Amino acid sequence: MVLRALLLSALLTLVPVAIGVAVSGDATLSREPAPYKGTPLAEFDTSKAVVQRAPFCDLVPAAAVEKALGAEATLAAYDNGEQSDAFPVGDVPHEYGCRFSPSDTTDTTDTTDPTGTAAPVEARGWVFAPPITTDTAQAMATASVTKACTALPAAPAFGTPSAGVLCAGDAVQTVSFRGLFGDAWLACSLTLPADVAQDELVDRAGRWCVAVAQAASVPLT
Repeated sequence: MVLRALLLSALLTLVPVAIGVAVSGDATLSREPAPYKGTPLAEFDTSKAVVQRAPFCDLVPAAAVEKALGAEATLAAYDNGEQSDAFPVGDVPHEYGCRFSPSDTTDTTDTTDPTGTAAPVEARGWVFAPPITTDTAQAMATASVTKACTALPAAPAFGTPSAGVLCAGDAVQTVSFRGLFGDAWLACSLTLPADVAQDELVDRAGRWCVAVAQAASVPLT
């Protein structure tokens, strides 16, 4: 009789424990993943990225695009030698690139870039198809600084050599990072409305460019 009581007592003790484990397990399984934040460019070692001169747009995470633009986006990708609306009619790009635009463009139709030309809110990434030498890359990095586009002070490295610029207009502003990875010239840019704080734009552009570099690179084993 005593033995039976002890066994019943032990069984009743184990039941809530088992239930507690089950509830805890369900809570763990139902927990939502942490929001995507991306990696700040200053914390990304671009010297270890092995960028390929090949298409990469399909490898860019949708979460990285939404984080950069603050909205769901539509992709327009183009390959080497393929006409794209990212270039003037008749120009044929010798690069692989992608252009992400907000799916709802209601608020982006009247924007203009620093030259006064219509410019949409967008996130872009592109890599030159032909190999680029260090001297040519240095010349391109230097040429990226113009009257309309000023160099970002203390810009983190985005390849070697590299450049980071801010192009500010009345309605939109663009931050772009570009640089040489081996023999691959990789560039990225983020264009947002002019009322976005520049510090926020630079940070979002840097995280966006890390996502572009990771998508265009050979995964490290």
